[in-house]
Amino acid sequence: MSPYTVLFFLFALAFTAFASPIGTEDSALLDKRSRTGRGTWFNVGLGACGKTNKDSDKIIAISSNIYNNGAHCDGKVKIKNTANGKTATATVRDECPSCGSNDIDMSPSLFEELGDLDTGVLTVSWDFTS
Repeated sequence: MSPYTVLFFLFALAFTAFASPIGTEDSALLDKRSRTGRGTWFNVGLGACGKTNKDSDKIIAISSNIYNNGAHCDGKVKIKNTANGKTATATVRDECPSCGSNDIDMSPSLFEELGDLDTGVLTVSWDFTS
């Protein structure tokens, strides 16, 4: 076998490995990364996760892109208002079809921990904690 054939084979093998899909363990790591987006608030009720909540509960709705058919229901999220540094913890209980990929919709009581309801929209960073 020619040395060029062996070299070609090794390059082809290396590129195939780089093109392989991400495994489930790696995709779980992607969920743990910090995201930055818009934070808004909504009056809660029966959420897509199948549980009824009150406005006083510390819950969020996440974008349909991340919701993943309820894979994150009851997951904990740490949220930070990037303007004032205030932080809060919430539970995923709903899906937000109108949210951008990294946006979240918060219960009024949760939003008030980070800013004033009259503001309506905050820039927040957030990530899954468990």
